[in-house]
Amino acid sequence: MKKVLFAVLAVLMIAMAGFTDAPASAGLDGISAIVGNEIILDSDVKEQELMLRLQYADAKNDPQLRKKILDNMITQKIILTKAKIDTVKVDEKSVEDQAAARYQSLRAGFPSVQAMESRFGLPVNRLKQHIRDDIRDQQMIDAFRRKHFREVTVSYDEAMAFYQQEKGRLPDAPETVSVSQIIKMPVVSEAAKLAALDKITAVQQQLAAGGSFTELARAYSDDPGSRQKGGDLGFTRKGELVPGFEKAANDLNPGQISGIVESRFGYHIIQLIGKDGDRMHTRHILAMFDRSKTDAPATLALLKSIREDILSGKTTFVAMAGKYSDDPASAANGGLITSGGRAGLEVAGLRPELQRVIASLKNKGEISQPEKIQQDNGASFYALFMLNSREPAHTLTLERDFARIEELAMNRKSQEQFNAWVESLKKEVMVQVMSDI
Repeated sequence: MKKVLFAVLAVLMIAMAGFTDAPASAGLDGISAIVGNEIILDSDVKEQELMLRLQYADAKNDPQLRKKILDNMITQKIILTKAKIDTVKVDEKSVEDQAAARYQSLRAGFPSVQAMESRFGLPVNRLKQHIRDDIRDQQMIDAFRRKHFREVTVSYDEAMAFYQQEKGRLPDAPETVSVSQIIKMPVVSEAAKLAALDKITAVQQQLAAGGSFTELARAYSDDPGSRQKGGDLGFTRKGELVPGFEKAANDLNPGQISGIVESRFGYHIIQLIGKDGDRMHTRHILAMFDRSKTDAPATLALLKSIREDILSGKTTFVAMAGKYSDDPASAANGGLITSGGRAGLEVAGLRPELQRVIASLKNKGEISQPEKIQQDNGASFYALFMLNSREPAHTLTLERDFARIEELAMNRKSQEQFNAWVESLKKEVMVQVMSDI
């Protein structure tokens, strides 16, 4: 007998783990609903709607999507209100660690802090606080649900009864694939690296001659987010800074200034101001690489060489992913792409360009030619993809798909029990819907 803790409206909840690609809208913001002391703004609903329409093909043509999102947000706010009344505690260190990891993931997609602030329409300190608040609220919701909503189990007989009752209406199992990847960000041209190195070397010479770190940062740093503050980055926790920068800063003593440190963004000179437990206070001067001068041929040549070495048997895809891929999550797993901890990816949910690549791979172990992938934020990267397995779409059967049928039965039972639980909570929390969407 399998046990699961029901994850409410899993697809819609994805939007709570991130932010929209669009900048926050200016001007007055309407209120969609009031739940206890919690307010749901029109912009909150619109942001989640945009996120889902971008990520899921089925959502694009759903006229009820915004209503479903608002209903889901009201449910979450009801649980959050009750969790606060119940004084549910969360692990603040876990909140900080997750917030740092999520911020770092966001930051890695932008060439500068200013570019990131412009994209999200928020200064970096508010963006970090937004991330922390989202994670803390979700942890409170999860803890309260675990405390008051019991685990759901289904027996073999219940699963069989569910199948017999619903087999004419069950969705087909979608086509799924298991895919591995090696991602390379565009190689910066040597000319761009030399120009940045010349700039940071000149700054280093002025520091050696007694120049003020803060004044030189204001005059020369290419990081707009910290330049006017004399390069001050404030306190950061482990994992919030790019690895090379973080290691170099951590090796310093308070007041000490580093040599020239290279990161994917450019060359830095770092000063450690102080440490407080697992936090450190730093300032830096950045000479940024000119990303308009990347060396695409060099990036493609590297990936082609990697592909040839794998196909010739000199090495393996797993080894090359671990050594070369710029995506740390999949690199740590030998390049394997996972979603929700699963290796099977639904083809219909993949980005169109990845669907095209996967369609061209017919046999297990086949590796694509290097592909250029354009991201929504404007940045691009190059990648190799390897097909590990493919499972065609098919009608669910007991012999082939009992685990999936059992999961559907548990989801049904969980949903029914969850709905009943939420209805009982609604009697204790005031809900006022202001929007007619």
